[in-house]
Amino acid sequence: MKAAVVKSVGEVGIETVDDPTPGDGEVVVEVAACGLCGTDLHILQGEFAPTLPIIPGHEFAGTVVAVGRNALDVQEGDRVAVDPSLYCQECHYCRLGRNNLCLRWGAIGVTVPGGAAEYVAVPAANCVRLPDHVATADATLVEPLSCAVRGYDVLSSQLGAHVLIYGAGTMGLMMLRLAQRVGAVSIDVVDLNADRLEIARGFGVTHAETTAEGLEPKFGWNLVIDATGNAAAIQDGLGRVAPGGTFLQFGVADYAARATIDPYRIYNKEITITGSMAVLHSYERAADLFATGVIDPELFITDRVPLDRYADAIAAFKSGAGLKTQVVPQGA
Repeated sequence: MKAAVVKSVGEVGIETVDDPTPGDGEVVVEVAACGLCGTDLHILQGEFAPTLPIIPGHEFAGTVVAVGRNALDVQEGDRVAVDPSLYCQECHYCRLGRNNLCLRWGAIGVTVPGGAAEYVAVPAANCVRLPDHVATADATLVEPLSCAVRGYDVLSSQLGAHVLIYGAGTMGLMMLRLAQRVGAVSIDVVDLNADRLEIARGFGVTHAETTAEGLEPKFGWNLVIDATGNAAAIQDGLGRVAPGGTFLQFGVADYAARATIDPYRIYNKEITITGSMAVLHSYERAADLFATGVIDPELFITDRVPLDRYADAIAAFKSGAGLKTQVVPQGA
């Protein structure tokens, strides 16, 4: 089969590799589409993946074409979205139910071969069947939505909150839609990309601007979310949290990114700084939300390109073009 392979830091290409076979408790999924994500850029930079080469792709959906021994509740022909999370289920954090902090944490497309390929072997337990009205390729959006759901799980969401979001890319816009769902009274979005700001305005935000200057509500923002991972945005956002408010680090920053804090202000104004890492008990809920139409795939998926053009697709994604880019295997 054909697969995209990150061969070394900064080098990615298409190779012919062996077709996967399902191991015990696994199935093989014929990939309908695979979304690109900021994590894929980090892998290309040599972060996250413990060893290279690796087949990337952790946002994918497809059809089950082979079933291994002891693969329960999944049959050939099932259309599925796949939670990429891999946990050991044995370490201290797994025993506490904090699996996303697993000491042996892994993920399909990050630490084992992923969905940027024609076929991929996955645990049957990670598969979620899709309802008839959900297009298989569109369901690549379930994974990023499950990260957004996890983000709201760590927050004490309140009706009537004033929210500021840095970043109007896929993840920022998903956080925007969830903020609307949980009853935010105002939502302001900051991004340097004019096209993305226009999309945010179409979602009905209060303000969508290139800076937060002059936007602050009377008593400030109760919740500030960074969905960029950009150090300058993080630094700016930390200073804009209202007394009693929360800053959520949701975007994936480079390992070397740094920001400073004012400890006295955190103490004196009772500010909470928290983070949200990947997926935790949120994938199936995200699939249910997706099936209700919480986000419109036609607005989020702006580019669908052949798998053969993976390198071009990731370069365009890195440049900030569009929103969600999908690569589609030739036979899909």
